[in-house]
Amino acid sequence: MKNSILIILASTSLALTACGQSTSTNSVASTQSTGLPPVETKDPNSAYKPAFAGQTRVAGVKSATNYEGQVLTEALTSPWGITSLPDGRLLITEKAGTMRIATAEGKVSEPITGLPKVDPDGQGGLLGVRVDPDFGTNRMVYWVFSEPSPNGNLTAVAKGKLSADEKKVEGATVIYRATPAYKGNLHYGGRILIDPTGNLLISTGERSDLVTRPQAQSLNSGLGKVIRITKEGKPAPGNPFEGQAGARPELYSYGHRNVQSLALHPVTGDLWEAEFGPRGGDELNLIKPGKNYGWPTITYGIEYSGKKVGEGIQQKEGLEQPVYYWDPVVSPSGMTFYTSDAIPEWKNNLFIGSLSGMHIARLVIENNKVVGEERLLAGDYQRFRDVTQGKDGALYAVTDQGRLYRVYKK
Repeated sequence: MKNSILIILASTSLALTACGQSTSTNSVASTQSTGLPPVETKDPNSAYKPAFAGQTRVAGVKSATNYEGQVLTEALTSPWGITSLPDGRLLITEKAGTMRIATAEGKVSEPITGLPKVDPDGQGGLLGVRVDPDFGTNRMVYWVFSEPSPNGNLTAVAKGKLSADEKKVEGATVIYRATPAYKGNLHYGGRILIDPTGNLLISTGERSDLVTRPQAQSLNSGLGKVIRITKEGKPAPGNPFEGQAGARPELYSYGHRNVQSLALHPVTGDLWEAEFGPRGGDELNLIKPGKNYGWPTITYGIEYSGKKVGEGIQQKEGLEQPVYYWDPVVSPSGMTFYTSDAIPEWKNNLFIGSLSGMHIARLVIENNKVVGEERLLAGDYQRFRDVTQGKDGALYAVTDQGRLYRVYKK
């Protein structure tokens, strides 16, 4: 069964004003430039060396296509997740606990009610969101949020039906909780995908503190993981730890710090993930079921204090190396692969919203290695929280400052 999931995944292809009066235009050369200097020019936080060539600070690239980043609205309040509806509109979560629908022109709906209470303190709140592939008929929505409880708070997954008038979510039900709960307000993870088999892929964080960090390495904890569950919240069949004593059957991969990026490659079906490092050591990983991605045993980052993390090692047998890492950090948040023919040179490139980096990162990936990096909209100085591809082939992105962008061919 473990191998069958890989086969299924591998064989399935899978936005300054409310009126859009202001735009950021990026005009570039007539042909794509390659072999440029790396886009990162700041000194790294550590003297750690990469495990292989091209693992960090690869050559820069520059898009040949003239593209435009148009601000459709600034009316959002701390948006966190964004996904497309079948008709091309966008469903957006706001951190404080509301959902809204936005049109491609930037008109934003009133808040959608009926959602469970969230804990919005710190990094918590209403987080990632996806709609069912059969939304046109069943109107089901799935989302991740930080749920308060008497014992602390935790990353939870819920589902519900968007009412016909789009004013409320009906029958909202929590289907999964990443236990144990913890009295902290950091590192919830919070992204969600629906895989080709119809199951949910969810990311969780290890809740940041020294006392919870080791749980990223524990197979009996829901913290610091990528999990795979059914739409009813049960462990998905064929998960790698199914039937293993002392291991939770919903776990898909482990050894993660704080995962706010998940995306499925449109050609291979492979699951890609990006996560926050501490000072340095943001990672991009190719996720394989059952694998250990090392946190906090290995990392290319250091503590915020400047001290080493643990033993200060970057490689260890049995622990996966990141495909790519950043030092200094860019704080990778939501990401998506580009599949449209509207900008051919972007086809199958990975686009990642960057918070502290204040740009959208474009990564060119060949043979599962990053071979080029570009920074889009860096001059706008926005914390890009999530990015998705719209039904029209444009990229849509939300920022912590409340903007919705449309990024498209000029």
